[in-house]
Formats: sequence, structure tokens, C-alpha cells
Amino acid sequence: MTAPNPAQAGQLAPRDQLVDLDALQQAYYSRRPDPQDPAQRVAFGTSGHRGTSFAGSFNEAHVLAITQAICDYRAQQGIDGPIFVGFDTHALSRPAFHSALEVLAGNGVETRIATGDEYTPTPAISQAILVHNRGRERGLADGIVITPSHNPPEDGGFKYNPPNGGPADTGVTGAIEQRANALLAAGLAGVRRVGLEQARKASTTREHDFVAAYVGEIGDVIDLDAIRASGIRMGVDPLGGAGLRYWQRIAEQHRLPLQVVNDRVDPQFGFMTLDWDGRIRMDPSSRYAMRSLIDLRDRFDIAFACDPDHDRHGIVTRSGGLMLPNNYLAVMADYLFTHRPQWPAGAAVGKTLVSSALIDRVAARLGRPLYETPVGFKWFVDGLCSGALGFGAEESAGASFLRRDGSVWSTDKDGIAPALLSAEITARLGRDPYQRYRELCSELGEPHSDRVDAPATPEQKKKLSRLAPAQITASEVAGEPILQVLDRAPGNAAGIGGIKVVCASGWFAARPSGTEAIYKIYAESFRGEAHLRQILGEAQAVVDATLATG
Repeated sequence: MTAPNPAQAGQLAPRDQLVDLDALQQAYYSRRPDPQDPAQRVAFGTSGHRGTSFAGSFNEAHVLAITQAICDYRAQQGIDGPIFVGFDTHALSRPAFHSALEVLAGNGVETRIATGDEYTPTPAISQAILVHNRGRERGLADGIVITPSHNPPEDGGFKYNPPNGGPADTGVTGAIEQRANALLAAGLAGVRRVGLEQARKASTTREHDFVAAYVGEIGDVIDLDAIRASGIRMGVDPLGGAGLRYWQRIAEQHRLPLQVVNDRVDPQFGFMTLDWDGRIRMDPSSRYAMRSLIDLRDRFDIAFACDPDHDRHGIVTRSGGLMLPNNYLAVMADYLFTHRPQWPAGAAVGKTLVSSALIDRVAARLGRPLYETPVGFKWFVDGLCSGALGFGAEESAGASFLRRDGSVWSTDKDGIAPALLSAEITARLGRDPYQRYRELCSELGEPHSDRVDAPATPEQKKKLSRLAPAQITASEVAGEPILQVLDRAPGNAAGIGGIKVVCASGWFAARPSGTEAIYKIYAESFRGEAHLRQILGEAQAVVDATLATG
């Protein structure tokens, strides 16, 4: 593979930049990670364990150890129902699925895999867990999703979802991570495993039709009748991901004028246009990665895409092109809480601390409580289960919401439902989500936002995560008095692993990434682009000073 070239952003990747699939999979099986090297140990970030076989950070040993650790955790917690397992279209996902299945069968765990080895989106796993566990107190199910989300083709990822159907919290992942690393250090002694053929034939391994289950109930979440009756034309690009068959079945089964514009499944993702840094990244919120669909926007009334595991969405409107994630999240919140009369009267609007304050203003106008959390969808799981939250969203184009009757749908991020909601909005309002966003700006103020990502060492990330309010000595930011300095989220008092500084018409937050070797500075202003740049400059000075300390 040649080095990425940022100057090629938005263009198709040259052939010599595509990952060597044979070498990648060979490294998965042959490379032995060094358990003494922190970069090669199991590490659960905000979205599970991720890495690449080339770097010794996602290899068979990791998957064997993590799966055994999950089996041990299930036994300790008395979780004895089936485990639903799915994987996406990344090149390392299928080999990792095979490794996990061998361990699950070796431990005698009741395992449900997709019919015909079909790729499985994250929300389909969450839905399967919740449906199985409905009304149960024993025999509870949980799940594994094998995906690195929108990460580059050479990456692999592994997530565990407990019986609540959502991402596991830090107490669970910490126990699994610790046990998995102990198994790595012991040379995998203690891992119970059978051969793949034996695992597939085991009485504990059974197929589950995730496609039929998800597609059959999506009408409980989205008003498909309104979409169908409107006659609006829709386009979808699955970005080579796990949802291709789902989109095809949704269009066919529900008789929707929905065209799949790209039906390629290619683990090299050679059809993708390069992201901002010249790398292949299946990010539906990136105008570079989404260029192919953006170019088709005039063919449809509304178009959308999802990342490989279909837990993120991207919305392309004819009126405004690709919407920024925060802008669409605000439109979603406004629409859902005014078009779901059966939702609980006290259901709150959930958002992460670094999502747009336009959502705060929408919630205030609706008279709905705002539930603001640290980054990570796990914070919304309990609220979605109980109905205390009607909607939960994070700034990186991840969201889920209740069924139309107010009951739980998916407690993990669902890219498909928000994508289809954009069609419902267009059908019922007679204008697309971007047009509705412009109306919200006229009514509540227009946000200007940006995010700065920069490389960070593990030590620098640790320093930034410990930044405390007392270290912010300034009394104002960009000419406005500071109203709040937060290191804990207002919604649940959980630590945010960084800092957020709030003024009347702007804010910034700084935190280390939970999945990459970078730190992130988020900023937003309701006073214009120049004010935003001033906020970002002062935020950068705070971060620079923090990283310069001994």
C-alpha cells in the first residue's frame, strides 16, 4: 500500500493504495501480539476493541482471548441465553467471526448466527437481543458485533452487547479486557476451542434470520405508509456495508420507491472516494467519502448512506447536499417529539456533551428534559430501555429512538432508522430535512461548528483526560463570560474525560479520542464563523498548555 495523500481527498483511491487482502488475513493468523506492548494488548475504547493485524493489534489471538473472556463473564453473571453474533464487510471481520465461533462452541454457548452467513448490522443484533429478552428474567441473551465501524479497510473491531442490547459499560468491558489480557499473557492457556467445522455443526450453533426480523418490524419505528403514499424518490448507498440486503428487502417488502445506487461489497472498498486525509474511510458524514452519493443528489428527493456496520447515517438533500450530523440530529429531535403522540410525556432528549447546543434549544422549546452525557452511546441504553429517553444521539451521526408506540427499538446506534426517518420527514412535512434545519436556524439561531483532530501520544491523552475545571483560569472565552466549566456531564454526573467550557452563545470541549491516537477539540458559536475561530484559538491554547505541563 502506498502512503495516503490528502491532496487526493474526494477522489477514488489508486489501485496501489488498496489493502493487500491476502497479506492482511495472513497476518491475522500468523502474527502473535506482544502482551507486554500496550499497543498490542486488548483495549476496549468507546466502541470495543479495534486494531489491524499488520500492527499486531487485531489478530486471532486477540479474538480468541476476548471471546473466552466473554464466555467467562457470561458464566460469572449467570447469562445463559443465546448469544447473537454478527459481522460486517471488513476483510478481518469474517476471519474474526470464525475464531469467535470456535471459542463459543468450545464453551458450549448457545450461539445464533445469521442465516447463510449474511452480514449483520449492529442495530439488528441489538434488536434481536431485546426481542428475545422481552418479558424474560432468565435465559437472557446478549451479543457480539464484529466491526471496526467506519474505520479503514485494514482495521478490525470487536464489540460486546450485554442483555440490555446496547454497548457494554466500562464495568463490563473492563472485566472482559482484564481477563482477555491475562489469557494473552498466558499464551491463550485457558481458551476452550473446537475446529470451525465442528463449531458450525455443534448443537449449540443455530441460524437466525436477522434480515426478516429487522425488516419486518421497521414499520413499527418509521411511518412507511406516509413515505409510500408520498411517492418521494429515495436513494441509498450502503457504502459496501452489512446493510445491503436489508435495504433491498425494505424496498421490496414495503413497496418503497427506494433505489440502491451502489450494490458492491468489496473488502478493499475500492469504490470509495478518499476521506479528508487521503485514507479510505467509510464515513457517511464526510463530504469527501460521500462524494459519489452527493453527486447523485438531484436524482432523488432524499438520499442517505450508512457505514459498514450501519450504526451511523448520512443524509443528502437536494436542497442542501450532505447535512452535518449535528444539524440533522436537531431536525430529528424536533420532528420526533412533535410526531410521536404515543411517546411517554416525560421522555427526554438525549445528547452527548459535544453535540450541538441547537439540540438544547430544540428541547427547551419542546418543553422536554435534556439528558446530556459524556461521549459514548452506552449512556443512553437504560433510558431507551425504560422510555425515559425518546431519542439518544451522539455527534458522530449515531442515534436511536423509540418505536412509534413508545416501546424500545434498538439500544445501540441504528443508522437505518434515522436514514428512513429523513424520508418520513420529507414525506410528511413536504420539505426535506435541510429545509427544516434552515427554519430551525431562523427560529432558534444558527450554529457554526468545527472540530480539530490532532495526533496525541498515550501520555498526552492521559493528561488531557485529567484536565480539571480549576485549571481553567480565564473568566471569558472569545469576549463572553464563562458560564460553566464542566468535567462531568450534567445528565448523569459521569466524568467526561476532558473539559467543556460554556458561554451564552458558544462553547468548546477538549478530550482524547477513545478509539484513535488523537485528541479532539470541539467548538460551536451562534454568533458566526469569526467568533467560532476565536473560540477554537483559545481552546487550542488551553490544550497546548495542558500538554506542555510536566
